[in-house]
Amino acid sequence: WAGEVSGNPDWLVEASHHAVGDLAETLALLVDEPVHLSPDIGLADWIEGRLKPIANADAQARQDVVVSAWRSLCFRERLVFNKVLTGALRVGVSSGLVQKALAELSGLDIARIAQRMLGRWTPSAAFLHSLLSPDAQVGDAALPYPFFLASPLEIEAQTLGDIGDWLLEWKWDGIRLQLIRRGTDIALWSRGEERMDGRFPEIEAAAALLTRDAVIDAELLAWQGDSAVPLPFSALQTRIQRLVPGPKTLAAAPARVIAYDLLELDGIDLRERPLAERRALLVALLETSAHPLLRLSPEVEASSWQQAAILREQARERGVEGLMLKRRESPYRHGRKRGDWWKWKVDALTIDAVLVYAQSGSGRRSTLYTDYTFALWDGEALVPVAKAYSGLNDKEILQLDRWIRANTVQRFGPVRSVTPQHVFELGFEGVNVSTRHKSGVAVRFPRILRWRTDKPASEADRIETLRALAR
Repeated sequence: WAGEVSGNPDWLVEASHHAVGDLAETLALLVDEPVHLSPDIGLADWIEGRLKPIANADAQARQDVVVSAWRSLCFRERLVFNKVLTGALRVGVSSGLVQKALAELSGLDIARIAQRMLGRWTPSAAFLHSLLSPDAQVGDAALPYPFFLASPLEIEAQTLGDIGDWLLEWKWDGIRLQLIRRGTDIALWSRGEERMDGRFPEIEAAAALLTRDAVIDAELLAWQGDSAVPLPFSALQTRIQRLVPGPKTLAAAPARVIAYDLLELDGIDLRERPLAERRALLVALLETSAHPLLRLSPEVEASSWQQAAILREQARERGVEGLMLKRRESPYRHGRKRGDWWKWKVDALTIDAVLVYAQSGSGRRSTLYTDYTFALWDGEALVPVAKAYSGLNDKEILQLDRWIRANTVQRFGPVRSVTPQHVFELGFEGVNVSTRHKSGVAVRFPRILRWRTDKPASEADRIETLRALAR
C-alpha cells in the first residue's frame, strides 16, 4: 500500500524499512505531507469508529481506510497511527508510574489499581470507569495481587547477616503463579498476567478442595508421581500450548503446585504481615487440605552461608535453578524491591561456539549485525545450537559488524552466512532434548559471555559436550 501511494517499488520500500529499522516510521516517511489536514479526532474515535469496523472487511476496504488516513495526517500523526495499526505503540512510562497517577486521581489504593490492571483488558472508556470506581467490580474476585519479584544476588551471601534471619528455599524452574480460590471462583494467574484456566484442570480441581478461601503464591511444575525431581521446563511447555489438554498430555506431563507464600486467607489481605507468619498459615492450610498436587515448598536447612553455598551447587542435580533467600520478617511487596528477597542462582552452563550466521538488529541497531547464530562441531561439520544477541559492548559490536560485512560467504534474505572463524563463550541456564532442532537439543536463555579471541574455531566445543548436559 505504501509503495502504491508513494510511487515506490516494493524493493525500495523493503530497503527503506531495513535502513530505518521501524516499519511504522518507514511507512510514515514514505507518504507525502497532506494538502489538507483532517480535523482533530480523538484516539477512541479512531479505534472504535474507524479501525474496529474494518477488522473483518475485505482487503480493498481496509486499504481505502488506511490510505485515506495517511493522506489526511501529518507525519507525526501518521507515525502514531501506524504504531497503533501495527500494534507497536510503546509509551516510555512504567506501569508503576501510571498506577500511581491513577491512584492519586481516583483516591483508590494503588494496590487495588494495580490489581485491576492485571491480565487482559480493553483500553476503553468503560474499562477506565470500572478501573477508577470505588465500588467492587465484576471480576474482582478472580483477580491476583501484583507479584513480589526477587532480585539477583550480586554480593557475597555472608554480607546479608545472620543466616537465621533468612528463609532458604529452592528456586524452582517452573511457572510462577497465583492460585486463587474465593468462594466458587477458581483462577490460576501466571506472572505474565495471563489466566491459565482450563490448561491445568487437575490443579483447579485441587484448589476447589481447599478448606478455606485463599490466594497462594506458588510455582507450577511438571512432576511425575514420586520422582525426586521435577520434569524439565520443556515438559511444562507442552501443557501451556494446549488450552484443553487431552489424556495423553495429562499423563506425559502431570502438573503439581509447590506453594511458598500465602497472600490472602478468608478474604483477609496478609501481605503486610511478616513472611514467617504467612508461611505458618500456609503450612496449616495445606495440612488441612492435604492434597497431593498442592505441596509446600520445603525450607532448605543451612547453619551457615558456607553450607548454603554447598547446597546451591547441588541445584542442577535436584532439577532446580539455585536458592531463594527471603527475609523472615519481610512483607509481600509489589514489584521488584531490593533487600528482602534474593535469587541466588547456580552459575550458568557454558560452551565455546563458532559464529556462523548474523542478522541485523532492530531499532537503533537496525543498521548493525547484532543477532548471531552459533554452532558446535559434529564430526567435521558445524551444527547450529543457539542464537544470541546480548553480551557484547558497543565497541565489540562495531568491530564484529565490520568483520561480518567483509567475510560474508552467502546471503539468505536478511541473514548472512560468515566464515567460521570467531569463537564466543556462551552462557545458558539449561539444555533440553529437542526433536525440533537439528542438533537434537535446545538451550535456555543463551547469551554471550565473552569473545574468545584466544581460541581458533577448530578448538570450539563439540555437540557431544552439549548433549551430555541435556535433561
